[in-house]
Amino acid sequence: MPIVHGFDPPERFVAGTVGEPGARTFFLQATAGPRTVSVAIEKQQVAALAERVDELLDEVIADGGTEAVVPAVAPFELADDAPLAQPIEEEFRAGTMTLSWDPSDERVVIEVFPVGEEPVELADGEEPDEMLLVRLEARQARAFVKRAELVVGAGRPTCPFCGQPIDPDGHLCVRANGFKRRDP
Repeated sequence: MPIVHGFDPPERFVAGTVGEPGARTFFLQATAGPRTVSVAIEKQQVAALAERVDELLDEVIADGGTEAVVPAVAPFELADDAPLAQPIEEEFRAGTMTLSWDPSDERVVIEVFPVGEEPVELADGEEPDEMLLVRLEARQARAFVKRAELVVGAGRPTCPFCGQPIDPDGHLCVRANGFKRRDP
């Protein structure tokens, strides 16, 4: 029987990091009451999830087929800049994620599967051993997007020439034939 870490809706669902820029570990963290689940995730996955959630909510607004109020931007009162809940105990590392809108209760549905347990690789009728299932109200989803964008953007600045991250002591830029560039 699979382990489903379900939150419908969570009291808190955020992306956050541990560590210094350049050596950060990213997490998705869902909390309801005393229960907190943390899933390790790649920075690019956080950025992609935030972008897709934002696009999905925009599509729901454009379709006009919902009675729920879907905010165009994150509600100010739902801003969450608190650190991740401690201690962080990683349940699994995120692999495939699915995203959908459930019109029956007007919620964003996010499913996160462990690496190696992607639904497309499972045989018919077979279920993954573990997954994170989060059902967010539209307001919570916009707040998640805003925080995720801030978390992703808080890393090292990128080189304007090659697009690679710049460490505090500079980096060897491939577009400058190895000349060491510093943060502008």
